[in-house]
Amino acid sequence: MQEYQLTFIDLALRRNALRFGQFTLKSGRESPYFFNAGLFDDGEALAVLGQCYAAALQRSGVGYDMLFGPAYKGIPLVAATAVALADHHRHTVPWAFNRKEAKDHGEGGLIVGRALQGRVVIVDDVITAGTAVRESIELIRRAGAEPVAVLLALDRQERGQGKRSAVQEVEETMGLKCVSLLTLSGLIETLAGAAAGERGRIPDEQLAALRAYRERYGVA
Repeated sequence: MQEYQLTFIDLALRRNALRFGQFTLKSGRESPYFFNAGLFDDGEALAVLGQCYAAALQRSGVGYDMLFGPAYKGIPLVAATAVALADHHRHTVPWAFNRKEAKDHGEGGLIVGRALQGRVVIVDDVITAGTAVRESIELIRRAGAEPVAVLLALDRQERGQGKRSAVQEVEETMGLKCVSLLTLSGLIETLAGAAAGERGRIPDEQLAALRAYRERYGVA
């Protein structure tokens, strides 16, 4: 487990962005945990989150020329990541995001920030159905640029309608590399260590529920 991953877990727990209990997902599944990146809602949290994203991207070895954040959650994430790359890795990269609807006055268009060009990394929180990623890929390619990777906070490692997860669908069907700060397996491993006194503790029954959920719905 990398230091940025432990930092991300600590931040998510402190800000209640990662909660444990019983939650009904959009899929209808009953999940023992819930992740809400919208709760990283102040300057300190966003700064630390951006540092985690930047560290994960640097460690991935992905070659890229700019970053793109799909509206809406991707907008603060891509900005925070670009700032962290400049501040902590001495790597200044351009970034952009899209509007949901094209602006018909002023500068117009769908893209705000640097014009899409070269190799582009899409920055978002999670992949659920993959719809936002598909839309981003189409938008980037229409601009003549090349989407190369998706940078995420959490990979749930959970099957969709078929045998593959949303992340696997993106990697295998769309041909993009997915870089995640954390996977469900990594979270379980870290929390198991926490139960032994290494980091923040959760009740044994919640840890068992996470393992059971992973066993039932997880992918290899």
